Amino acid sequence: MRREKIRVGIVGTGSWTQYGHLPALQLLDEFEIFAIAGRKKEKAKEIARKFNIPHAFDDEQAIVNHPNIDLVVILTPALDHARLARTVIAARKDVYSEWPLSTTTTESEELLALAEAKGVRHIVGLQRRFGPSARYMRDLVKQGYVGQMRSARMTVSVDAFPPVMPAIYSWSFDVANFANTVSVYVGHFGDVLFNAVGFPEALTAIVKNQYPVITIPETGEKVPTVRPDAVMAIGTLENGSLFSIQIEGAQRHRTGLQIDITGTEGVLRITNARAFENKDDNIVEGVNGDGDTLSPLPVPAEYRPLVNSGLDVSQQDVAYLYSAYARDRNNGTSEASNFKDAVKEHRVIDQMFQTSEAVFV
Repeated sequence: MRREKIRVGIVGTGSWTQYGHLPALQLLDEFEIFAIAGRKKEKAKEIARKFNIPHAFDDEQAIVNHPNIDLVVILTPALDHARLARTVIAARKDVYSEWPLSTTTTESEELLALAEAKGVRHIVGLQRRFGPSARYMRDLVKQGYVGQMRSARMTVSVDAFPPVMPAIYSWSFDVANFANTVSVYVGHFGDVLFNAVGFPEALTAIVKNQYPVITIPETGEKVPTVRPDAVMAIGTLENGSLFSIQIEGAQRHRTGLQIDITGTEGVLRITNARAFENKDDNIVEGVNGDGDTLSPLPVPAEYRPLVNSGLDVSQQDVAYLYSAYARDRNNGTSEASNFKDAVKEHRVIDQMFQTSEAVFV
């Protein structure tokens, strides 16, 4: 039998909506983008015309209440996520929230409990783990490519959250709004790493604000901030291995992503010159057994069903997450990243802040 399409309502009209979500959804036969809502109706209408979306609103509640919508996707600034997610859950619709799920661990835990109590499917936008190279890396580790794991090291360097930012982003200057290098990129890349090697058992970190003043270019105003733009963390994983993470924002000469996973029998290395809006997937290299130099490990074709889609890999990652949700909905599984995963990332980030504060007391 032909399954009905999953009808999607989008709340939010920003660049990530247009670059990431709409092209990904349009690629997938399982979905129909039914409506979009934003603060400005004209912008919502413009995007609706561009992407052939039937309905455009300036009222988020119109999306939540519409009887023809099955899944509500929240793509607004982070400080609105929790409020909107509560509304969607109360309406008993499936809910997709972009990461971060909320601005605090406690609130994210409450959202998880609410969604579970109402029996709605919940998804969080931690899509990077669904990329072909990330899934291949995870499987190689699981299959014993490196033998018994000894360590996992990850560095991420991005130009996001620089010391000069337009006024439209001023809401992110306040650390309480949970929109900074640590909250965003530890969430996304920590999810990739820890789903491959296991979660931390213990960690200690230094969280640092290296740009304590943000300049608003339109006015020249200089705004003091304690928003962190760098973190270094070390610790042990559940399997006893050591790990380290360095994430650096506001880096003009960004060095992208590098992950090294070592073990008793080999080494895996995953690299990408960029860490966001990637056109190409990560490069996977490895050496094990009697080898002595890293060699390319091409990602097998079965991991890359969307390779000829014409989309950047960052867009494809979103499509892979939506595909996982569609399978979950049809099969009763829970493959897609969800609010439980969000809570795990929140707790890791809390540990980073807490241990850093203890160091500097």
